[in-house]
Amino acid sequence: MSFKEKNNKYMKMKRVFILAVLSIFTGITAFGQVRSIPSAVTESFKEKFPNAKMVTWKDNLVNFEADFTNDGFTYEVKFDSKGAWLETAKKMEFQALNDDVKDGFQKSKYNDWDVRGVKEITSKDNETLYRILVRKNDVQKKYLFFNKKGQLKKEALSI
Repeated sequence: MSFKEKNNKYMKMKRVFILAVLSIFTGITAFGQVRSIPSAVTESFKEKFPNAKMVTWKDNLVNFEADFTNDGFTYEVKFDSKGAWLETAKKMEFQALNDDVKDGFQKSKYNDWDVRGVKEITSKDNETLYRILVRKNDVQKKYLFFNKKGQLKKEALSI
């Protein structure tokens, strides 16, 4: 078997495995939450985001996540089980990034990759990072995290 055939076979097996794992997790969410959302979490959410619309909750086992819209933007926010806010991610367009972040991306080794999504992530320690999802082909996907000054702080694989 040639290298190309082995690689294609490996990629098919990888896709089947990922689909199987996703099916398991989809099945869990289809039958409801693993546990109910604590009132401390929902109260903290209402305090922090009183104008939130179209709120949906997820139990991520280590935290609780709410997806919602507010003032025309889409957000994800995470709280711990005691209602302490952990982070907020705001969906945005690449063009809305500040010039330093756009310049940092253009100077990175990923500048020829396709931008698939951008989020502004603010964490409990008041650090703001801009997460850019990039894709080179159907197999190579990465999350790039830039600070406000346009410095690439970290990168992570995306499934």
